[in-house]
Amino acid sequence: MTANEKQTKLFEGVVIFTQVVNCGSFSAAAELTGHSNSYISKEINKLESRLSLRLLNRTTRSLSLTPDGKIYFEHCQQMVFDAQDALASLNQSNVQPKGIFRISCPVDFAQGYLEKVLSEYMTLYSDVQLELDLNDRHVDLVQDGFDLVIRATTQLEESSLICRKIYSSKAYTVASKEYLQRFGKPNKPQQLSEHNCICYSNLKNPKRWPYKDLNGKNIYVDVTSKMQCNSSQMELAMTLAGHGICRLPEFIMKKAIVNSSLEILFEEYPEIEVNVYAIYPSRKHLSPKVRCFIDLLIARMPNS
Repeated sequence: MTANEKQTKLFEGVVIFTQVVNCGSFSAAAELTGHSNSYISKEINKLESRLSLRLLNRTTRSLSLTPDGKIYFEHCQQMVFDAQDALASLNQSNVQPKGIFRISCPVDFAQGYLEKVLSEYMTLYSDVQLELDLNDRHVDLVQDGFDLVIRATTQLEESSLICRKIYSSKAYTVASKEYLQRFGKPNKPQQLSEHNCICYSNLKNPKRWPYKDLNGKNIYVDVTSKMQCNSSQMELAMTLAGHGICRLPEFIMKKAIVNSSLEILFEEYPEIEVNVYAIYPSRKHLSPKVRCFIDLLIARMPNS
């Protein structure tokens, strides 16, 4: 198949592929889409042949993504979401955002990145009344009555909620020069058990820190906790005061790194990425106030 032929068939099989992965089987995808099992199988085979990649591992009892398939699925899923968003936007293009709009967001991200977005949003949509909850705690979007939650994490928990990545940052392990002079500098993450660490208590396991080794393999280090707290600003303050080593996203401590108040540790190791997501209950019948805010947020983020 020529390059031009591949280009013209770029999206063929993409929707079927995402349906198969989301449903977990060919038969379930066939039932959902109204096709036969054989049709679903042929579409996946043609897609793999066109890509010259194996996307799915198949057995008689299970179906799983290959490493290449996982990467391709993430991009395909986003394309399908974007197409659905475009259609929904057309259907709601004449509906003006209005009413109470409740948002929950981590304090540091809101102060660093949301101020201008919120100001612009309120200027554009004067019929919306914003209720902004700035809190680092893990809120329940549905039970706590929020329209939208913004969450920063290294690993998003599986959920029936819709998650849209809006920003990416690196997580760095840092210490003050005063601390390193007093206690020495650890040369590898495993040595953190011998140091005082300041841990973020809102995490599922505050004292287990994820890293990648020099070969890029995931490793987990059990650190010694000198202090746990649910405020990243307090973590940063205690680290600057020389009480221990902490690990935070770059957007929280950017100024302290730039002015050399903190030293980054383990620079030769691959950094862990912290992603920031906009989370909302359902893509279907999404209200104009939420849709317009998400569109504006994504457009204004630094790495958009």
